[in-house]
Amino acid sequence: MKALSHKRRHPLAAVALLLMGLLVTGGLYAAATSVNEAQAATGYSASDIEEGEKLFLANCATCHGMNAEGTNSGPSLIGVGAASVDFQVGTGRMPMQMQGPQAEAKPVQFDDEQISQLAAYVASLGAGPAVPEAEYLDTSLGNSAKGGEIFRVNCAMCHNAAAAGGALTRGKFAPALAGVEEKHIYEAMAIGPQNMPVFNDSNISPEDKRDVITFLKEIESQGSPGGAKLGSLGPVAEGLFIWTAGLGIIIAFTIWLTSRPS
Repeated sequence: MKALSHKRRHPLAAVALLLMGLLVTGGLYAAATSVNEAQAATGYSASDIEEGEKLFLANCATCHGMNAEGTNSGPSLIGVGAASVDFQVGTGRMPMQMQGPQAEAKPVQFDDEQISQLAAYVASLGAGPAVPEAEYLDTSLGNSAKGGEIFRVNCAMCHNAAAAGGALTRGKFAPALAGVEEKHIYEAMAIGPQNMPVFNDSNISPEDKRDVITFLKEIESQGSPGGAKLGSLGPVAEGLFIWTAGLGIIIAFTIWLTSRPS
């Protein structure tokens, strides 16, 4: 301790102390953020992983590499987790039909068992978000009012306040959310596919994700009680429609009044 006390006035002591503080802070932050989302490949059997690897090599390795390490045609899948596979393959976005601005949903090419086996294999490569548990998909337990608030703050700028979708830059778009399964909505929030940001459990808790799903399913079930949706673009589109239609009626009425009788 005496030797250490003598060295505390060394010119590099402050630098060493600062580096130590940064390392401790970074380590604690990494541990805190990974607790909620880092899930090992628990719940899958060795047989699932083995069958999943066979499916992966036959259908995915061309783009993602033989060991899922990624290539110029596809990103690495190490650490993306089972939720990413379940979302991308379960919505038909993967395998991609062709390279483009973003993968679009299309008919699913694998059955549920095969998707689960693929997810098991990818989950075995590294920790990542897991497929959500059933309790977080049960909308009877959710709060739609709170979910609506979270959706408007975090999602409506891309997906539209009515979740009708919207255009993004460079040919990309935020899809409409009507008809999307609860599980896939949850997974999209957890993994952030395409241009979507990641909402891990530190940003939006599993209970809050359930509230968002509850809100989306509620507005989906309500349809459009006010009449024609006009693309669900909000009051601007509705006002423009009324202004255009009203102006057309006035012009037509004016022409009728000023026309000469035959």
